[in-house]
Amino acid sequence: MADIADRADITALVTDFYRRAFADDLLGPVFIDVARMDLTAHLPIMCDFWETVLFRTGAYRGSAFRLHVDLHRREPLAERHFDRWWELWCGTIDDRHAGPKAELAKAQAGRIAQSMLRRLNGGTGSEHHTIRTRQPSS
Repeated sequence: MADIADRADITALVTDFYRRAFADDLLGPVFIDVARMDLTAHLPIMCDFWETVLFRTGAYRGSAFRLHVDLHRREPLAERHFDRWWELWCGTIDDRHAGPKAELAKAQAGRIAQSMLRRLNGGTGSEHHTIRTRQPSS
């Protein structure tokens, strides 16, 4: 299998992922009934997002978190939602690609999901909640 190499690969990957997510028992109702996602409008935005994450193009200029806050107000998003999203994302990648960019896409998705979940629950986006400094000995 080839690695994720360009926008065409990202488009095919994101399209396949959303096909799976819309059919999923847990995520499908959130995407379809709660978010009422218009895939025709949403897919190019998500492709911009992943192209920026993987290839640093700067194509995405939105606020993914703000959109999830609005969704979370209508339907509380729990850890199980983010876990399933990540599982589907990784499975879709593994079925289509192998290589450094594919691994980066999985790793970044895991980081994004965990950060978003922490922030939705009132925490910080960082996995490092506190920084402790060593006190000088007397």
